This record gives sequence, C-alpha cells and structure tokens, in this order.
Amino acid sequence: MSQIHFIGGEKGGVGKSVVARLLAQYCIDNQLPFLGFDSDKSHGALARFYADYSAPVRVESFESLDALVEAALQHDRRILVDLAAQTHDFLVRWLEDSALLEGAGEMGLTLTYWHVMDSGRDSLDLLRKLLDRFGGRLSIVLVLNEIRGEDFSLLEESGEAARAQALGARIVHIRRLADATMQKIDKHSASFWAAVNAADRDLGLLERQRVKVWLARSFGEIATVLG
Repeated sequence: MSQIHFIGGEKGGVGKSVVARLLAQYCIDNQLPFLGFDSDKSHGALARFYADYSAPVRVESFESLDALVEAALQHDRRILVDLAAQTHDFLVRWLEDSALLEGAGEMGLTLTYWHVMDSGRDSLDLLRKLLDRFGGRLSIVLVLNEIRGEDFSLLEESGEAARAQALGARIVHIRRLADATMQKIDKHSASFWAAVNAADRDLGLLERQRVKVWLARSFGEIATVLG
C-alpha cells in the first residue's frame, strides 16, 4: 500500500524538521521509494537538505493537499510531509471534510502522523488534543525527541503515553545530537549522508563517529515503523 507520513507536532522548536530529514535519509539508505513535501514557505528543511526529493505543499489549500494523495497513489511509495508549526488545523479540516481516514483503506492508502514531542507541557497538551480528536482512527507515532531534554516522566505520569499505545500508537525515541555538531551539519545545507562522508563538512573524526552512531540508533527506531 502507498503511505503518507505527516511529520508534525504543531509546536515550534521540537525538532519536526530533523525527524523529517531522518526519515528521508532512512528511505534513501534503504532504497525505499519516497517523495517529500515541505509546508514551510521560508525555512523548509526537506527543500533545503533533500531538494532532489522534495516539492512544496500549501497546507491551507485543499487542492495542494489533494495532490499528496494523488502522488502517493500514482506509485507504491512513501510520501513524507514536513508540517510547519501552526498548520495542524488546516490538516484536520482537510482530513475531516474529505473523510480521508474513513476512505483511505479502500484507496490502498495508509496515513501515519508522527507527533514530535519535547519533554515539556505544551507537547503533552497537544498530544492529549490529538488523541481526543482522532482516537484510534489515525495511526500515530509518538516521537520523543531529546533535543530539549531527556526526562519524559511528565508524559509517562500523565497516562497519555499509555493511552496512545492502547489506541495503537507506537513510540520512537530520538536521542539528542550536540548543538554544535548539528550546526556544522546544517551549515552546508547537505544531507546527513554528506555530513559524515564528505571531507569538507567541518566535522572532526570523533564528531563523524558520533553522528554515525546517532544515525544508526535513530534508524533503528524508525525501522520499527517504516520497516
């Protein structure tokens, strides 16, 4: 079946674009056909780092979102959609007005929402709203991104992680990569592969090794969802 993966979380700064880049690199490394769509008009990560694999999408436009489904169904491939902050309401309106969650199976299409979270209260509140709205109707992946801290006890104590899993959600952990290292990678607007393999990317020998370890661990988590 064709797949559409929405990488969201609504809150800015939780690392949605890093997760989108990881998914793109995972698909490339594992020779999984995919196409990326970037909804950020000014700072799109897929458009910047994986330009050969991405195209823009306007989440406020039903016609533009409809094109995601058409692109998915034209070929058996994965569609990755990097959602900018403050686009969630547009996406929900499109899903509900199109009854897409109810009709996706008949189309031969699966929809997955990657809810990228930091360890703060805002991400937890957004998860609660997501589960309240969709329950088990939408396949959800909780991405616990350690970019802003490693302690997700607030999530565990709230009961929302257990609730999500009871509804069929999966949990993926992305460890933190040092800010200085990520800044060096981003400096050249290059893919993660280029960052660790090209000689002119400013990374020292041990930095390259740490990035390789970080990628391997991240890909091990992603593999539980993408296969």
